[in-house]
Amino acid sequence: MAAKERFGRAGEAARAAQHSQYLQRLIEDEEVRSNLLAAYAAVRSAYGRMSDGKPATQALFEDRKLQHELADAANAVRQAASSLREPPKRERRRRGGLGRSLLLLVLGSALALALSESLRTKILDLLFGAEEEFDYSSTTTPATPAPAGVAGA
Repeated sequence: MAAKERFGRAGEAARAAQHSQYLQRLIEDEEVRSNLLAAYAAVRSAYGRMSDGKPATQALFEDRKLQHELADAANAVRQAASSLREPPKRERRRRGGLGRSLLLLVLGSALALALSESLRTKILDLLFGAEEEFDYSSTTTPATPAPAGVAGA
């Protein structure tokens, strides 16, 4: 009977964990986990430095590396707490293949127009009509040159 009661309590604890928003965020959010792991590593390192034989008060006041590790641990815990308080970040949806295909089509068309003069002329002819080609002939007659022997008197 005691085993059945123990499993009943474990089941209740599991159900309570499922409904805890903080545990869900811890499971799902990589940023929260990485902040907590950084805090754990910094605290473990600081504990190792404190247990080297010096009195704790002396180590806290004199050991700069220990102070730095404790500050890192506090910052990591602060960041983890703030990320737990913020709403979870939504993952951005990637655009489907149609948007990417359309972008590639537009870029390819622009590149083809920039590199091919014959394609440009065909497109311009379709849009604005064909150019009329004509030969230029002057309507004015050229001035007759003055005789070589007669110069301005």
